[in-house]
Amino acid sequence: MKKTVLIVDDSMYMRTLIKDALLEAGYDVVGEAANGEAAIDLAMELNPDLITLDNILPDMIGIDILKVVKGEENLRSKVIMISAVGQESVIQQGMEIGAEDYIVKPFTAEQLVDSVNKVFN
Repeated sequence: MKKTVLIVDDSMYMRTLIKDALLEAGYDVVGEAANGEAAIDLAMELNPDLITLDNILPDMIGIDILKVVKGEENLRSKVIMISAVGQESVIQQGMEIGAEDYIVKPFTAEQLVDSVNKVFN
């Protein structure tokens, strides 16, 4: 069965880039969200295998969404944080809360797919 993915990024361009790379790699993109509120609603509704999560969103930061997702016992979603913010402290905080990986923008489709494959293997 194909692994399901929810893409969270406020940039339509980034969502499209991520979606295209994941579809090509054989993943099933089941939803997209441009802000934190929609991300949490969709995560609860879809319970995807993976969430790619931008850290800077218009209404909240990804770290806060990560806390909600990881604190929800009915959610089994793994999370890969994606952000232009590459500060060690931010990356460390994300990993401590439970992110499986942290990708710093800009990145290649290959880097993204490698990270996603690692999470599932």
